[in-house]
Amino acid sequence: MTTTPTALPDRNAPSSRSLRVIAGCGFLFLAACFVATVVVVLVSAFGGDDVAGGFVTAAFWTLGLGALMGVVTLIAPRRGAVIAEYALATTAPLLVLMG
Repeated sequence: MTTTPTALPDRNAPSSRSLRVIAGCGFLFLAACFVATVVVVLVSAFGGDDVAGGFVTAAFWTLGLGALMGVVTLIAPRRGAVIAEYALATTAPLLVLMG
């Protein structure tokens, strides 16, 4: 009779506590990206460049989804959710700059 070896935990995988801390720091990053987005929108509005409304709307939705991913990571820590949180936060100011 042969037994199948049990899967050993990955020693290089981040712990759930570290993922939660990184997700918590992601909220600070989201706040900084929110301020950057608002500044770019206001500068372009007063400068007369007229930012496209669709890009502004998409940028703020992206920030909201990033915050949602942060909450999801705090509840159930997953590496992909942390990556999505930071990616969504970074995308918001870039969307406004594209418009």
